[in-house]
Amino acid sequence: MSITEKPENLSKTHLLDLVPNPQELRKLDRADLPQLAKQLRQETIDTVSVTGGHLGAGLGVIELTIALHYIFNTPEDKLIWDVGHQSYPHKILTGRRPQIKSLRKSGGLSGFTKRSESVYDTFGAAHSSTSISAGLGMAVARNLSGHKNHVICVIGDGAMSAGMAYEAMNNAGSLPSSRLIVILNDNDMSISPPVGAMSAYLARLVSGKTYLSLREVGKQLARKLPIYLQYKAQHIDEYARGVRTGGMLFEELGFYYIGPIDGHNLNHLLPVLTNVRNAQCEEPILLHVVTQKGKGYKPAEIAKDKYHGVSTFNVMTGTQAKAAVRAPSYTKIFSKKLIAQAHKDDKIVAVTAAMPSGTGLDLFQEIFPDRMFDVGIAEQHAVTFAAGLATEGYKPVVAIYSTFLQRAYDQIVHDVAIQSLPVRFAIDRAGLVGADGPTHAGSFDITFLSCLPHFVVMAASDEAELVHMIATSISINDRPSAFRYPRGEGEGIPLPEKGVPLAIGKGRILQEGTKIALLSFGARLKECLKAAEKLNEINLSTTVADARFAKPLDHELIRTLATEHQVLITIEEGSIGGFASHVMHFLANEGFLDTKLKVRPMILPDSFIDQDTPELMYEKAGLNADAIVVTALKALEYEEKTAYLKKQPP
Repeated sequence: MSITEKPENLSKTHLLDLVPNPQELRKLDRADLPQLAKQLRQETIDTVSVTGGHLGAGLGVIELTIALHYIFNTPEDKLIWDVGHQSYPHKILTGRRPQIKSLRKSGGLSGFTKRSESVYDTFGAAHSSTSISAGLGMAVARNLSGHKNHVICVIGDGAMSAGMAYEAMNNAGSLPSSRLIVILNDNDMSISPPVGAMSAYLARLVSGKTYLSLREVGKQLARKLPIYLQYKAQHIDEYARGVRTGGMLFEELGFYYIGPIDGHNLNHLLPVLTNVRNAQCEEPILLHVVTQKGKGYKPAEIAKDKYHGVSTFNVMTGTQAKAAVRAPSYTKIFSKKLIAQAHKDDKIVAVTAAMPSGTGLDLFQEIFPDRMFDVGIAEQHAVTFAAGLATEGYKPVVAIYSTFLQRAYDQIVHDVAIQSLPVRFAIDRAGLVGADGPTHAGSFDITFLSCLPHFVVMAASDEAELVHMIATSISINDRPSAFRYPRGEGEGIPLPEKGVPLAIGKGRILQEGTKIALLSFGARLKECLKAAEKLNEINLSTTVADARFAKPLDHELIRTLATEHQVLITIEEGSIGGFASHVMHFLANEGFLDTKLKVRPMILPDSFIDQDTPELMYEKAGLNADAIVVTALKALEYEEKTAYLKKQPP
């Protein structure tokens, strides 16, 4: 459609319709880009209103996304989005607009950048603060290959709180030639003051070819001066560009700092990005842009936290859809019961890494503002910080999603476990998590914690068990402990008034049988009970037990199940090397594997399971009730197996 048609004949997305990819975008006149930004913003809002997902971050980078693809020759120029949750507009502009309504759905587009999805997604990202490291690797590879393309990393001010970002910047600044471009997307204005025309003018000035050329000449001349005067010249330059513009920290790391500029003003962005693209300096460049989360959509501008990640919503009112709630979420129960414990014990403190609302600790903070610590996106620091608290007699509870706890493994081993410090780990989002896909699945914590000496590792099978495990963890004062629980609602069972510490390393039997034993660790217990009901219907008497602890194991319980049954099946929401491996190790050493006992471990498959509903993900993983029944029948080579299997859906 031609943009010269009369306005009444144009569609509401007439410009967006003309740019199926960045090559076509670059054919537009610059005067059309503000209108394109309006259309792209509305398309993003309309998309997320249907799919759910991350909204505020994407709306904050609409103009920046357009400007980057307009000025740089993507995909030859490598564009890396840190975290990737702000990449929905990028996906729309890079050939995926026809599929955008499949975002975060089964078989659809990922909610993050994904290399297998598009050549424009140069690096897969769903955990923060990785972009500069990855970009530096690409820049060095480019130099080694003799290529000339640009590498651009977009990182938020929140992600800049992680040490990994500074490790990468320190490395980049020390290399003789990295030619890396970092865009600092400051959407909380936490680093610099407001920006305006003067700041934009200064940014254009210091990023321009004339200034850069004179600066290089000045450097060459300064090298011919005495050392004292060289230092003076360097300090004058740093003062002019660093102190006066707020970028001294980045200058000290070896970056050429430009900014801050308004990240929503294309008249500011385009000339500065053009200068940055054309710059001949060999040192890395950091361009500081200030943006607003949720820009252009009032509900998201007003309540940034509530519109960071959203369910489906009404575009006109901003009202988010609410699923029918059957029971409180595990997260809310954890928060409520930890608060109850903290009322009784003033040594209890809470720690999280930039996820106060996601972990429920925002409620804890309201009541105990001096006893809750949000350390930013710094899981490594969070763990060692908690270890320090523990050395002084406090009882730190570190609430971190399973997927993010992976980032702090060295600190868990070295700073907590070796010193046997009583740090308590509340591991939210254990197991498969649905639309966020494999990057956010809690698949590995059982394995990487259970191998550590003297660690207590628990998993809640329901919300009542979670309450008791919180109390258990608080009561352990001589070693570290962890309790894991899934995302979403509980089972709807009555909650105890207060948690009662469990006997360490002791499980429980829920129902007794004689032929098959199902030993569950974690939230698959309900599926085990369903499976037992089906097995009992075909006269296969089944015991169901809840292990509660992966470490220490309940040797007495396992010995009883192995002795009194023909088949022992372990079930867990974790990877190979976890609970089942410890059970098998015990059984082997006890000689049970030399008997007629048939042992079958059921774990997450040795693959990453793509986004879907949790129910379908567990079906794909083979960890639902029907899969448990089939495993039991196959182990017994049961004569009715074929008939039963024929009744099951493919």
